[in-house]
Amino acid sequence: MGSPRSKAEPSDRFAARRGRLVKGLARHGIDSLLVTNFTNVTYLTGFTGDDTWLLLSRTDAILVSDARYTTQLGQECPALARHIRPTGTSLADAAARVARSARPGRLGIEADSMTVASHARLADKLRKVTVLPTSGLVENLRQIKDREEVAEITLAARQAERAFAVVRAGLRLDQTEKEVADELEHQLRLFGARGSSFAPIVAVGPRAALPHARPGDARIGSAEFVLIDWGATARLYKSDLTRVLVTARISPKLERVYGLVLTAQRRAIEAIRPGVTGREVDAVARGIIADAGFGKYFGHGLGHGVGLDIHEAPRLSVANDSPLKAGMVVTVEPGIYLPGWGGVRIEDDVLVSRAGHRVLTDCPKELEDAVVG
Repeated sequence: MGSPRSKAEPSDRFAARRGRLVKGLARHGIDSLLVTNFTNVTYLTGFTGDDTWLLLSRTDAILVSDARYTTQLGQECPALARHIRPTGTSLADAAARVARSARPGRLGIEADSMTVASHARLADKLRKVTVLPTSGLVENLRQIKDREEVAEITLAARQAERAFAVVRAGLRLDQTEKEVADELEHQLRLFGARGSSFAPIVAVGPRAALPHARPGDARIGSAEFVLIDWGATARLYKSDLTRVLVTARISPKLERVYGLVLTAQRRAIEAIRPGVTGREVDAVARGIIADAGFGKYFGHGLGHGVGLDIHEAPRLSVANDSPLKAGMVVTVEPGIYLPGWGGVRIEDDVLVSRAGHRVLTDCPKELEDAVVG
């Protein structure tokens, strides 16, 4: 994990994050950065609203917002300067005005979040400033979680697990996928979560072959198993899990596919440690599934980072040659999807630790544990 900061005041944590970001700006040829991704603004300031940008330089940090958030900004980040834009003034125009006062020579923008229209407006207002696109500057910092972040992801995992246990205990064969998904979201809130970290996936039998199936009217008892992918948002941070529940006799095919996916997941988790690349971890699970003849039925990456966003860096995939580092939190979720029959995916959240790894989720996943009724 990152350096211990458990005794630091929250404002100190955010100031330290901004400090680390500012130190790296020169390497990217800029002296100021306009942060327009609302999640990145939250990460750097603690402000939890939207429609707010952050102008960051070596000497200043200024929030550009509007009157709706005046009180909230004062409560959540009282030490930061703020510019409240007048009614009718766009964020881009207000940010340009603040930037002119700061006199940056080379202003970086977040190319992954700023619209073409906002960029054009900003550039038109700042003709004496070189406006340069950047990508991933804040997201790269967000990959390494501190103790407080890991603790909140773990809390989100506990909330998700408790909600799932209640839904599982009350599962009925006449329930629809949508009814189970709705009840799961209700239980998440009863256990203290702000809500679901994404729209839950509940997919019965053949529909489980759709990795992102939307819950519909299929009855739980219409096939031998149901796949459930869900997570909780604690305060700001999220969790992400997937389990399969068996509602009938375990068929030989399900036993084989489930056992293969579980083996692939466990071996991949065992491979996680600082220094190993996302590609290498992905290859562990992918190789096991391919060797069994199911390679073409595992069509997505092994996992992704989870934190303020449900999908963030790093990726466990064939495309990621970057080494994992202590403090990263990733999902490990191999799957096999067979059209016309169904799919099996098993997912847990895993912390990369200095010693190797620690699984943050704790939900039974042996095949015999999956049987309900």
